[in-house]
Parts: sequence; structure tokens; C-alpha cells
Amino acid sequence: MSGLYTGKGDGGTTKTFGPDQPRISKAAELPEALGSLDELNSFLGLAKIRAKQVQDSGVLVGRKVRSISVILRDVQETLFIVQAEVAGAPKKVGKAKVTDVEKIIAAVEAVIPPILSFSIAGGTEVSALLDVARTLARRAERRVIAVHELGARKLSANTRAYLNRVSSLLFALARLANYQSGIAEENPTYK
Repeated sequence: MSGLYTGKGDGGTTKTFGPDQPRISKAAELPEALGSLDELNSFLGLAKIRAKQVQDSGVLVGRKVRSISVILRDVQETLFIVQAEVAGAPKKVGKAKVTDVEKIIAAVEAVIPPILSFSIAGGTEVSALLDVARTLARRAERRVIAVHELGARKLSANTRAYLNRVSSLLFALARLANYQSGIAEENPTYK
């Protein structure tokens, strides 16, 4: 046996937080939600590193410029709180986290042009990565909401609101990355 595996999940079951929790199927809603959050968090790590390498100017929020990589790092940290709450730990996302994301989105919207149409993902590499992250955030949100609605976990209103804001934040940052690089958004022609 290794420190990296126990072999207990070889039969397709897993445990969540707490010593008295029964083993459940890895295909159940709860592990699916946790896996989707993990996938999002991991992909944000890639987007964060790429932003830091090529394009990390950020946006003025209040009196402080916050770079894309720092914003993404903050989201990753908060997603660990979400994962803990979904797993059953006594953790919850606070209202301040939701408000912070809303302030960042507002700051980005004050800089970029208004949305006139749907846009085709891409432009810069960072923008494309953020668009992929946005779709992963939406999937994770759907999985977490399913867990909440099925009663597997009662999740706080702030946690649910935070997950809803994250995809909007990632969309705003994707648009910002293109805008700051001088890349015009490309709209579908529906032809």
C-alpha cells in the first residue's frame, strides 16, 4: 500500500467528510459534484499560470489593480471552501466572497464594451482558457445544485450564489483578456 492510494475505492465506492459517513458509489451525485469542482479548480490553475506568463494586467477594483492570475487564485481558494461544504465539512462561503466577485465583474464591465451579441470563444489563449473554465464552472454549478436539490447536502445561499457568479466572472475576464490585447470580439453569423 502507498500513501497516495488506499485501495478502498477499488470497488467503485468512496467516502465523504466525517468518520461516520457510509461509503457511496463514485457515480452518485455527490462525488460527481465534488469531481466537477475539482476539475474546475485544476483547470483554473492552468489558466492562472498561463495568464501570469503572457497577459496579467488585470483590472482596477476599488483602489487596487487585481491581476487575472491573482483573481483566479482567489477563486481557487474559495472553491476549496465550496468543496469542503459539499463534502459535509462545517465550512461555508461568506457573503464577502460573493460581494468581492460582484465588484470585480462590475470593474471589468466598466472597462470593456457592452455585450451586443453572443461571441465566438477565442481571441487570445488566456481568453480561450477562461471560456473553457466558464463552461466547467457552469457544469460544476449544475452538479452542486443537483446535490442540494436532492437533499444530499443543504448548501448555504452564499455558496450557491458564489458558484453562480464564478461563471460570470470568468466570462468577464475572458472578454477583458481579449480587450486588453486589442482583439475584437468575433460574433457568430448564423449563416
